[in-house]
Amino acid sequence: MKWPSHLVIIRHGESAYNALRREKQADELYQRFIRAFESDHRSPETQRLAFSVKERFALGVSDYQTPCSEEGKLQGRRLGARINEKMPKPDVVFVSPYLRTDQTFDCMMEGGFDTGSAKIVRGEDRIREQEHGLSLLYSDWRVFHALHPVQKELYDLLGPYWYQYPQGESVSMVRDRVRAFTNMIIREHVGEVVYLVSHHLTKLSIRANLERWTPEEFIRVDNEEKPINCGVTHYVGNSNSGSDGRLELKEYNLRLY
Repeated sequence: MKWPSHLVIIRHGESAYNALRREKQADELYQRFIRAFESDHRSPETQRLAFSVKERFALGVSDYQTPCSEEGKLQGRRLGARINEKMPKPDVVFVSPYLRTDQTFDCMMEGGFDTGSAKIVRGEDRIREQEHGLSLLYSDWRVFHALHPVQKELYDLLGPYWYQYPQGESVSMVRDRVRAFTNMIIREHVGEVVYLVSHHLTKLSIRANLERWTPEEFIRVDNEEKPINCGVTHYVGNSNSGSDGRLELKEYNLRLY
C-alpha cells in the first residue's frame, strides 16, 4: 500500500478570530450592518456602518499571528487528555506554522497527548490556512466587500470556490498546495501513523483531494458540515482497496472535549 496506515487531521482550537466572530454576532451595530449589507451592499449607509464595524472589531494581528482564545487552549488540553484513547500513537506529527496551531499542539501535550518517539515537524507551511490577502485588513469578508464592492461582484460571478482574494488564494489554490503535501506523505510515510494540526479550509481541501470532491461538493460540505475547533478527522489505510490501497474516512468532526 502506498498510503500511511492512519491519517489524523486536527483543526486548531478556537482562535481569537473565532471568538471575535461570536462577539460580533451579539452586537447591535454589527447586526445593523448585516441588514444594510443584505439590502444594498453599495449604499452610503452600508459603507458608513462598515467603517464603524472595522474600527470596533479590528483584530490587530495577522492571520499567521492570530492566537488561540482561552477557550481554544482549554479545548486543546481536553483533546490531549483523550486522543490516545481513540486514536493510534503517531509516528510523525506535522504542525502548521501559524500561532494558533502551534498553541493547540502545545496544549494537547500539556493535556497528556502521548507522542512517544514520534517525529515532530513544526512549521509545515503547506498545511497553513487559506490566505485571505487584502481582506485580512477588515477582519470580516462582508466589510471587505462593502468597502470594495467590485470584489463582491467578482465573488458573486465566480462563486466561493474559484474566487481569489487579492494577494491571497482561492480554494482551488489551497487544494493544489495540499496535494503537494499529500504526495510527500505517500513518498516518505508509507504505513505510518501521520498526524496533522491544521486549519478549516486545509482540512476540507485534504478531504476533497482524497475523496475526489467536485467544487460543488466542497462548497456544500463547507456550508453544511464545517470542521469544528479541535475536531478530529481520521482516515484508515485499506490495502485491499484498489491496486495501491486507499485511505478511507472513519471519523469526521469527532469531538473529544
